[in-house]
Amino acid sequence: MWHGLVFVLASMLPTFPSLSGATAWLNSPPLTPAALRGKVVLVEFWTYTCVNWERTLPYVRAWATRYKTDGFVVIGVHTPEFSFEKNLDNIRRAMQGDRIDYPVAVDSDYAIWNAFDNSYWPALYLIDAQGHIRYHHFGEGAYEASESEIRQLLSDAGHHLNGPTYVSVDPVGLEVAADWDDVKSGETYLGSDRTTNFVSPAPTLLPLNSWAVSGDWKIGREAIELNRADGTIVFQFHARDLNLIMGPTRPGTSVRFRVRIDGHPPGNAHGVDADANGDGVVSEQRTYQLIRQPKPIVDRRFEIEFFGPGIQAFDVTFG
Repeated sequence: MWHGLVFVLASMLPTFPSLSGATAWLNSPPLTPAALRGKVVLVEFWTYTCVNWERTLPYVRAWATRYKTDGFVVIGVHTPEFSFEKNLDNIRRAMQGDRIDYPVAVDSDYAIWNAFDNSYWPALYLIDAQGHIRYHHFGEGAYEASESEIRQLLSDAGHHLNGPTYVSVDPVGLEVAADWDDVKSGETYLGSDRTTNFVSPAPTLLPLNSWAVSGDWKIGREAIELNRADGTIVFQFHARDLNLIMGPTRPGTSVRFRVRIDGHPPGNAHGVDADANGDGVVSEQRTYQLIRQPKPIVDRRFEIEFFGPGIQAFDVTFG
């Protein structure tokens, strides 16, 4: 009776969807659910400019390393949010910078995303050794709960785990967890398809979470594009971190920029992609961390000025 109940419950669990829709595989030959039977598999949907995913990466990377010899496989499914994230060179560059050495399925056509009926970046799906999805988590957090599930499924598969229960991580840069108590600004897309709170012309005082531009900008569906030098983006925000997804219009080119906070150089409030004077260079399409300010966190006016044309700005995120 008990074994029959287990069989019925297992048969009702969702099975490992196909990975055949991948447009490419990186760090691995193509993998299939059938070939992975007997392994515990963690599938994580990501896209390389997503700061929410960046903040989960230290844990996923640590799990992949720690449990690799215990029958555990991590597969990153890279499903792009922006069109430039379909570029394999961009994905490879991001993987190298983020020290990702586990298999990655490139899902530029959303085939795997749709097979999982997924809706989020990041999203974790944990699959047992029999090929059933046993756990999922959307967004950041729940790291101990997720690792507990990993350990339980590995134990169920006959692996005897030693050592401390949870991995220890030391995140830096974009991987540092958000200061959620002080995040009062939300992700803001700049392209016409999804933008909000755009103010024109730029006023002297901006309401909180509003943004404006000055200079010769073209507004596209995904991004705004600077046609001439000396264009500025202004954002009134409240958060420890401010990040901007941007890149040069033409590959292989670069544009200098300068950041100001409340009209002054950021000093010790600068992010990893700007110095204390606020100076930096856009040379590739990615997320740039421009502000990481010490407490107290209050409403601030952020400005970034570009000293050349040929820049695209897509999205502002906070942490």
